This record gives sequence, C-alpha cells and structure tokens, in this order.
Amino acid sequence: MMIKTKPFDVAEHLETDEDVWEFLAEALATGTTSDFIHALNTAARAKGMAEVAGQAGVTRASLYKSLAEDGNPRFETISKIVEALGGRLSIAGR
Repeated sequence: MMIKTKPFDVAEHLETDEDVWEFLAEALATGTTSDFIHALNTAARAKGMAEVAGQAGVTRASLYKSLAEDGNPRFETISKIVEALGGRLSIAGR
C-alpha cells in the first residue's frame, strides 16, 4: 500500500499571535533576510493575506508580490506588515 502525503505548511499551525511571534523571532534570530521575508509571508498567510494587506494599507496583490520568493520589499513595507500582524520593530544590542 502506498502512503499518501501532502506538503507541510507552517501557516496552518500558526494559530495564535504568540505562535506567529515565536515563529518570526526564530526566523529573524537564525535565518537570513530572505528567510525572514519568507516567514513574514507565512505569518501573513496564517492571519489572512487580505486582512493583513488591508491593515498594512497595501493591496493584496502588492503584498503577495512583496513577500514572494523573488520579492524585494522596502523597509517601510516590512514595517507596515509587522504592524499589521500586531507587532513592532525594535533594535537591541548584543
């Protein structure tokens, strides 16, 4: 008997704001800039792209484009997305 599998999608498991923030913090702490942008994409999908886009003040299409694998979002866009997800950007010393 052949086992059927389906792709694992982290977005399906980010159920609470705390889940989202732990996921984003880990991506930021251990990954590259591209990894963080991909994590923002995943978090936005978990929350609902249309909802996040509306709260960020961008179109849904623009949000998809900015967070795509080949996307190159401006800092302002990243900041708006983080705020739409209920967070804020900050900086800390090592």
